[in-house]
Amino acid sequence: MVNVVLGYGSTGKIVLKQAEELTEQGYEVKIAYSRDPIPDNAKKYAVKIGSKIDTYFHALYTRLTDKHGLASKKTTKSFLKWADEYNPDMLWIHNIHGYYINYEMLFNWIKSRPEMKVKWTLHDCWAYTGHCAYYSYAKCNRWINENCSSCKRCRTYPKSIKSSSEENYIRKKKAFTGVKNLTIITPSKWLKNEVSKSFLKEYEIEVVNNKIDKRVFKPTKSSFKNDHNLTDKKVILGVANIWEERKGIDDYIKLSQIISDDWVIVLVGKNDYKLPDNIISIDRTNSKEELAAIYSMADVYVNASHEETFGLTTIEALACGTPVIVYNETAIPEVVSDTCGIVVNPGVENIKDNLDRALEITSKDCVASVEKYT
Repeated sequence: MVNVVLGYGSTGKIVLKQAEELTEQGYEVKIAYSRDPIPDNAKKYAVKIGSKIDTYFHALYTRLTDKHGLASKKTTKSFLKWADEYNPDMLWIHNIHGYYINYEMLFNWIKSRPEMKVKWTLHDCWAYTGHCAYYSYAKCNRWINENCSSCKRCRTYPKSIKSSSEENYIRKKKAFTGVKNLTIITPSKWLKNEVSKSFLKEYEIEVVNNKIDKRVFKPTKSSFKNDHNLTDKKVILGVANIWEERKGIDDYIKLSQIISDDWVIVLVGKNDYKLPDNIISIDRTNSKEELAAIYSMADVYVNASHEETFGLTTIEALACGTPVIVYNETAIPEVVSDTCGIVVNPGVENIKDNLDRALEITSKDCVASVEKYT
């Protein structure tokens, strides 16, 4: 298996869980990754690719050239030498962006092994665009017409001071097509539909929803309201790894300006924005269990993101018994039924107008709605 992280972050946790399940089925599994640290229970699977220095160089190369995924030649060569010796029957790729591997070298190696079964789980859209990992917020569809030129989104991940999007698109298409025995996996119907419009449409595309650990994400006692003097408040919760425009940070700020005084907003995740007094920011939690307790104490979970290929935090909130309000954009509505949440058109007034209605949804119905994701 190959992924930029192992055991932490959404994709790192998914990869580790898959490895544990495959091990139980009798497979021998190794996971090639780049970013340290990793948890103790991941070390038996771990094969490190590169170093911090190589990652920094790859990031600098990307900033200057916009040719992300085309550096790290030496470390990729070293990894592929190890992979040849390991001689896998199956390769399962996840995120190959992230400043650590050369995708042309990787796919040339894959094509040299036509009998090897290959799976590729796409967690975003980077594989078939000339630059960006997400494009919905920018309302860009150039990739559909094979016209990813002069990208206007170069300052978004993977950031660059110039655009090489047209060349990137051509090189990705050449590298990623023509692989025998490859299956694309997406976490949502929405992303499957997007991929089927791209140059990856030659492959079989399966939808496999991401899963959560119901032993952790369940209704959990919490002292959060007491600890933060919120016992007389109703809490709107939002969770993200890093808060940015596409994740809806501006919407939470606008929402804070129109909600009544008996409501307060709590945002979990790295946040560099100046926030009003009725938004409490928690940079990170110490454990999944602490996060489950925060989900559980919230009165309503709001996902104001404009770009999601699945919406894992929404599932986690529901599993903890918290009703949700989400925008009717990208993949998020797929995980919300009438019994557990409310889907609204983008706009903070639509969120505000449905807060009291969301409070009528029972914790039991929320938990029951996500059984298929556990």
